[in-house]
Amino acid sequence: MSKGAIVADERLDAAWVRSWCEQADTALAELMQSFRSRHGFAPGRNTVVLATEEGHKATEELVELTPIPSDLTTMYWVIDEASMPDVDSGYFIHSTSTVAGHFRQYGAVQIDGEEPAVVFAGDGGGHLFALAGSGQVWRSTSASWFDQFDLAAAGLQEFFEGLTRRIGSQLRKPDGH
Repeated sequence: MSKGAIVADERLDAAWVRSWCEQADTALAELMQSFRSRHGFAPGRNTVVLATEEGHKATEELVELTPIPSDLTTMYWVIDEASMPDVDSGYFIHSTSTVAGHFRQYGAVQIDGEEPAVVFAGDGGGHLFALAGSGQVWRSTSASWFDQFDLAAAGLQEFFEGLTRRIGSQLRKPDGH
């Protein structure tokens, strides 16, 4: 197991998420400085938006709407949303109001052998990321709420660490690929 990886019984820590936000902001800023010279066009808006009091209220409303996994509550207590369109094909952590709207429209994601999962993010290819009650993160195999989902990460911490590695790999490669 890699250093910092979470096991099934451990839960996401808000202080760890805040630290990740700081690291991601620094890495994204560095990536954006060299983006135009690497790719020949201007980057999009790549940012991690910290939660506000309004976001905390939205998280409480989401909890009332559906029993969301505790790690998702912890994440939304720190992060309102994230937009990283220039990291690989793009990664987007949805705001709580978006998650609530999607839940009202589509319901929870059903994954064999798992408790129903809540979609909280997507990528630029339309794939969805859902967090189950077990704490595991699942990724859709297509751009659909109703197709198969495969295991993407043991938990949110591992998911965020993967985003950090993706940003870092683009910083190390001259062409960003």
